[in-house]
Amino acid sequence: MNKILISDKLAEDGIQFLNAQQDIEIQIHTGLSEDRLCELIADFDALLIRSDTKVTARVLKAATRLRIVGRAGIGVDNIDLDAAMERGVIVMNTPDANATTTAELAIAHMFSLSRNLPAANQSIKQGKWERSRFMGSELAHKTLAILGFGCIGRIVAQRGLGLGMRVIAFDPFVAPDIFAGYGVERVEFAALLQQADYLTLHCPLLKATRHIIGGDALAGMKKNARLINCARGGLVDEAALYAALKAGNLAGAALDVYEQEPPQDSPLLGLDNVVFTPHLGASTSEAQVAVSMDIARQVVKYLQTGEAKNAINLPRLSAEELKKAQPYMDLARILGKVMAGLQDQPMLSLNVGVYGKAAGINIRAVSGEALVGLLAGKFCTPVNRVNIMNIARQQGITLTECQAEIAEGYQSLLKISGHGIDKTINLVGTLLGDQQPRLVGIDHFEIEVAPEGVLLITRHDDRPGVIAAISSILGVANINITRMQVSKADQQQLAMMVISVSEPLTEQLLQQVCDLSAVHTARQIIV
Repeated sequence: MNKILISDKLAEDGIQFLNAQQDIEIQIHTGLSEDRLCELIADFDALLIRSDTKVTARVLKAATRLRIVGRAGIGVDNIDLDAAMERGVIVMNTPDANATTTAELAIAHMFSLSRNLPAANQSIKQGKWERSRFMGSELAHKTLAILGFGCIGRIVAQRGLGLGMRVIAFDPFVAPDIFAGYGVERVEFAALLQQADYLTLHCPLLKATRHIIGGDALAGMKKNARLINCARGGLVDEAALYAALKAGNLAGAALDVYEQEPPQDSPLLGLDNVVFTPHLGASTSEAQVAVSMDIARQVVKYLQTGEAKNAINLPRLSAEELKKAQPYMDLARILGKVMAGLQDQPMLSLNVGVYGKAAGINIRAVSGEALVGLLAGKFCTPVNRVNIMNIARQQGITLTECQAEIAEGYQSLLKISGHGIDKTINLVGTLLGDQQPRLVGIDHFEIEVAPEGVLLITRHDDRPGVIAAISSILGVANINITRMQVSKADQQQLAMMVISVSEPLTEQLLQQVCDLSAVHTARQIIV
């Protein structure tokens, strides 16, 4: 009998589902202190929570029988993931259960902005009758621009098409076929801004996306365009948004999320052309039922079959499998990171090949780590080999694998090839002494690199002075070169150089390298 402890309030539908399972026994104890949870948890195989329960390292240490923590919702900030991984406890969430609810709120905000509904409602309550003041605009035939084409963005697209809108989207990590399958036009970021009548945000908040809608982005939009943000507050530079709205350079905005919640003292609160809601994206009765049902089904499935859907931490391999595969998994993840740094378009497919001694390991574990390296840091949830295959499939990436006992001059080789729209990147790696990772090939260039730290990779004309010019730029910036490898020239008289440097280059410094006449490309990769 599997025992489940429910320590936060879940919808009754989920509880009834669990009670209907013959091999499941549940107990409900809410509002527990950490001490009381530590006392109870040792008797349970699974723990179901929402946001109130804090699953600390101390709780996990006391959970000697626990196999899984199920979070009804997406956020896992209240769970010590490192401690869970260390103790072999699977953590899973329900990332898609709120998708429809959030998408519908974005559509509702579009209507509110288009027809001035909040202001018109307030006017009537004040005893006024101001029909001419609230002249609106139709959504039909307007351009709905979607930033981020994941699950929520795709639902918004379907709703927009149903309203007779032209729908365009930008997401650099989704294959073109995915857009086409939804009847959506894929455009670049600048075109998304320029063409938008309504711009709605549905991307994760990452370092690269913080303030992605700032002064420059807003300046690239139509003056009669409207912005909707039901994703994450930090995506929008609220000071820049206020300036654009105040100056009449943007028609309106609707916000459900904010840089600071609640948005006390925000100057946006004083504007009439902004609609506000208090982070209601997941606040529907249907969504609450959905997250409860989803997590209940997922936990039961894992307890009964071992299938870990939406798991966000790593499962344990057997000690023997892990010892054998780990060096190659580490190498694969490094090669994936390098490929992510070299790619400049969505990846359509990835081929992973293991050769020589490497052919005897579990190739799926290696392939998963290559995909982790390629896609990690691009989503708001952790990316690991438990959930990576599902993430890759959602992004439209096809995985192929091959194994052979011959390794072409090496004891073992790992090759990964990433195919984009019109560009292929080929990387080759090996292990020195079965432990130390080495990058030994980039496309058709043979070059041996210790892939660690900060790497500056250039393709340049094979002529005197190029290396000195790049070194001079780094020297003036007081950046030390710790290693340097240069390949032979190819048929086009291009060479490749990989420089290991002591610290990352700023964007301005990297641009100085790119501006050298002999340099064709320069990429910085942090491994």
